[in-house]
Amino acid sequence: GSEAAMSRARPFLNVMGSKISHMGGPGTGQHTKMCNQILACSNMIGMVESLLYAHTAGLDADAVIGAIGAGAAGSWAMNNLGPRVVRRDFEPGFMIEHMAKDLGMALEEADRMGLNLPGLELAHR
Repeated sequence: GSEAAMSRARPFLNVMGSKISHMGGPGTGQHTKMCNQILACSNMIGMVESLLYAHTAGLDADAVIGAIGAGAAGSWAMNNLGPRVVRRDFEPGFMIEHMAKDLGMALEEADRMGLNLPGLELAHR
């Protein structure tokens, strides 16, 4: 929305989060959310596959998380959700139905923009 609308809403938004960003006019916030969801899902796939590889190779998965979690491949998902995966704690933190809806919307928008995003397609499956 407009900068004026953002200024009026900022006190309420500050109650909900610490990093509030005005991305531009109408729709830009929604597109930014789609960017977040695309990255989050793709990152989750990589995190889970790396832990499966570690397990199959006979590595201590917790040690792998510690070793790579602080490096270039480190991520919030690896450091916060990786240990849960190792413990086989699959209690959801975000409803999969919501993520599937978001990824479907992102795929529709990507198609409308003429983008081919195979990682997004894989995450949506």
